[in-house]
Amino acid sequence: MTTADTASSSLRELLLSRIRDVPDYPKPGVMFKDITPLLADPAAFGALTDALASLCVRLEADKVVGLEARGFILAAPAAAKAQIGFVPVRKAGKLPGSTLRQGYELEYGTAEIEVHSDAFAPGDRVLVIDDVLATGGTAEASLDLVRRAGAEVAGVAVLMELGFLAGRTRLAPALAGAPLEALVVV
Repeated sequence: MTTADTASSSLRELLLSRIRDVPDYPKPGVMFKDITPLLADPAAFGALTDALASLCVRLEADKVVGLEARGFILAAPAAAKAQIGFVPVRKAGKLPGSTLRQGYELEYGTAEIEVHSDAFAPGDRVLVIDDVLATGGTAEASLDLVRRAGAEVAGVAVLMELGFLAGRTRLAPALAGAPLEALVVV
């Protein structure tokens, strides 16, 4: 499945109960979804880590990419639990050594992300993990990086999908048939 149906209803309820709405942050009119209460709750964070690690195994991933910055927090423990490698994808200029860089469009402007050029072995299956799928720009750029580095995309997994922003639709061509797993859709 490629929707919130991946997560059991009890897991979805647990995760949603620990995600706090912060009105008017970072600017008026925005309802920010704060995951720090979820991260502070060992049962909820453990359940989230278990669910993401299970996806790593089910999708036969060799490596997990975590997207800066909250994606690191979710992806690294999932990779460790699944006993596979973790690779950070960072904002441009933050990684030492040889990197591959990918630009993408933001709502107001552009940004760039990077990965080490030797992060993947040829044919590695890579699961990209992030906290939120909004418009899909960062996830789309990360999929381009994974492929340019010689790896295969096993899928994308997010804690939460903001369905009203249509990121899933934007990301579909870049996924090229790989699944998009959202544990919670709001």
